[in-house]
Amino acid sequence: MSYHIWTAEELEYNLINIDSDCWRFVEAQHVVSTMKIVDDEFEKDRLEELLEETKPPIPDRCKKLDYLLFTPFRYEPEPNGSRFRRKGQGEGAFYASEKIETALAEMAFYKLLFFAESPKTDLPSNTCEYTAFQVKYKSNRAIDLTIAPISDNKDLWEDPSSFEHCQNLADQARLANISVIRSNSIRCPKKGKNITILSCDAFAKNKPSEYETWRLTIKEDRIIAFKELPTRTLSFTIDDFNNDPRIRREH
Repeated sequence: MSYHIWTAEELEYNLINIDSDCWRFVEAQHVVSTMKIVDDEFEKDRLEELLEETKPPIPDRCKKLDYLLFTPFRYEPEPNGSRFRRKGQGEGAFYASEKIETALAEMAFYKLLFFAESPKTDLPSNTCEYTAFQVKYKSNRAIDLTIAPISDNKDLWEDPSSFEHCQNLADQARLANISVIRSNSIRCPKKGKNITILSCDAFAKNKPSEYETWRLTIKEDRIIAFKELPTRTLSFTIDDFNNDPRIRREH
């Protein structure tokens, strides 16, 4: 199959301005995890200072940010890399979604994939608590993979299990100092949009603007997400992600 290889120079001709907000999920235990093993606030602060000394340095451009924002730029990616970040790559990528439903779909997919690839791992017996947070971002050096002519290579950007072409594109985007990539979510049943922030400079605010607490019930073939105030329930089944051969079930 032949395809167009996008260069940094060509991406320069397709820059857009973008100014909006996005959602990301993290495990809720990030807030209180150290309190479980200390007796008071002083010990908690000291323990967190000691833990901080063992972590990779925060990139200079990210030091002004809340830790929820700078963390993806601090650590290397997963062992096999991610959609817009190569294995072992130092440059960070903050993955988020335009809508909370899309962010949930992305998280649900990877939870179900983990258990599909680890069939001997026991499912959680209790609900798992997560924090969704909203972030404002702004950039005049963004690209949109859903808009022509870049969208002409849609099949490459939306490959469900191979990230090679997206990683190649992200390499060229970084060479062009592009800070935001907008793309279609491969996981969202409603075809929502994802936002990938490649530079800490793209955050319009130094900390999240909104928070929500969600509880997830994880079953073998589905994930049910629930929040209160106001009450809302969303669910995703393994069949929602049948476009990915790693998780597809034969009927």
